[in-house]
Amino acid sequence: MASKVPETENFRKFKQQQLLKKFIHNRQKTADSIIDFPMNKKRLRVLSKSKTLARNAAGILYWMFRDCRVQDNWAFLYAQELALKNRLPLHVCYCTHSECARTSLRHFKFLVRALKLVYNECQELNISFHLLYGEPVSAVLDFIHNYKMGALFIDFSPLRLPMSWVEQIREKLPKNIPFCQVDAHNIVPCWRASDKLEQSWQTIGPKITSQLSEYLTEFPPVVKHPYDSTYQFPNLNWNHFRDFIVIDDTVEMLHWCRPGYPGAVGELERFLRMGLQDYHEKRNDPMKKATSRLSPWFHFGLISPARVMLEVQEYMKDHPESVKSFIAEAVIRRELSDNFCFYNENYDKLKGAPYWAIKSLKAHRKDNRKWLYTLEEFENSQTHDDLWNAAHNQLLRKGKMHGFMRKYWAKKILEWSPTPEDALAWAIYLNDKYSLDGRDPNGYVGCMWSICGVHDRRFMEREVTGTIRYMDYKECEETFDVNAYMKKFNRKIVNKKEPVEENPKKLKK
Repeated sequence: MASKVPETENFRKFKQQQLLKKFIHNRQKTADSIIDFPMNKKRLRVLSKSKTLARNAAGILYWMFRDCRVQDNWAFLYAQELALKNRLPLHVCYCTHSECARTSLRHFKFLVRALKLVYNECQELNISFHLLYGEPVSAVLDFIHNYKMGALFIDFSPLRLPMSWVEQIREKLPKNIPFCQVDAHNIVPCWRASDKLEQSWQTIGPKITSQLSEYLTEFPPVVKHPYDSTYQFPNLNWNHFRDFIVIDDTVEMLHWCRPGYPGAVGELERFLRMGLQDYHEKRNDPMKKATSRLSPWFHFGLISPARVMLEVQEYMKDHPESVKSFIAEAVIRRELSDNFCFYNENYDKLKGAPYWAIKSLKAHRKDNRKWLYTLEEFENSQTHDDLWNAAHNQLLRKGKMHGFMRKYWAKKILEWSPTPEDALAWAIYLNDKYSLDGRDPNGYVGCMWSICGVHDRRFMEREVTGTIRYMDYKECEETFDVNAYMKKFNRKIVNKKEPVEENPKKLKK
């Protein structure tokens, strides 16, 4: 195995600059770079009856909400291609919405700093960027009407809120305006990867890998746009954007992760240099730097998973097993999460679990719990388990928990909660509130896997957890240095109350 490159500041700066130059190369390109590029139309879904541009169109609009980046963004590229072919201005908008109304300072700051970078790059490329306020569908439709947009492009998300936006737009958009959706988040578009709910990574894996050669391709650049709008638009007011949203400032912002595309590139550089070679053997050890840590940037769409895979694949000869393992996790399992949320409307509820899991959890609903905690006790790291407290402290402080520990964390919530419904709701609530990659298909499926057996199989039957896969403290001790982990994320708050079995209390029926 190749030795690690020495971590020197000069090398790090050099490597990051090389990656940034490789990624953001649009300054030397022209409109022909996109017009002449062979665009794969399978990435795009036309959701309207009209496929021709509206008459008297004054621009093309791209509604950005999941993939907040300029480069390596197929939705952005399709919108610019159409604008260039019709010699029209290109507009990009981002809308506040009801999800923002319950966001934390942690998420808000990370997002806004990323959007400001998008705005700056759009300015350099002569592309108009707009912040819209209020109910998103109405705001977008008003913009289309007021400024005579000839076509609308939109991101893809399998979650119910953005899915509802798509349906409302389809109903209310004038029939003469083409409406297109592009999955710029997945490498293989979700609807192309599979047309049904898949049961596991083994069933969807071959479907995705067989199409990677078609969809994992290099990107053309988004270029400087040659056509100006004749309209005068209101000045962008970031303070108003902040005032419009009620922020939960009890969840402090983070300083370890740099927002935006440059921050994602820096994290990718670290992984390629320090983590990839150990990924296959050490990715389950939270004390090693063997994971990519890119999930916050993936969640906000600040870097394309396709871009990451294009870079990782260059190391196939040096670290073949690690590259294969990374493809399984970062491509197949991540896209399996989108598949689950897209085809299962109950992706965050117990009734969305497989039948065997629902039956098993219901059979053990009335079992006595050795330990019982409230949501408040979980949220404040007040359990008897110092390892669980340390994992939760990592989530509170870092806005991210190591993947192996998130499994242990969620499974213990199932074991120590009054009901499986409480366990699932509380795990999702805590993950969404504190994790930078919360409110994401990966997060919902992670909780559903741990608590409800989604994409898993039956295991030996136990009290409380039934046939759901079990994890214990000993398994953690066999996997990594538990004491070092707990010391790093000290478990200073420990609940001293007695186990329920020592102070018997029947659960309410």
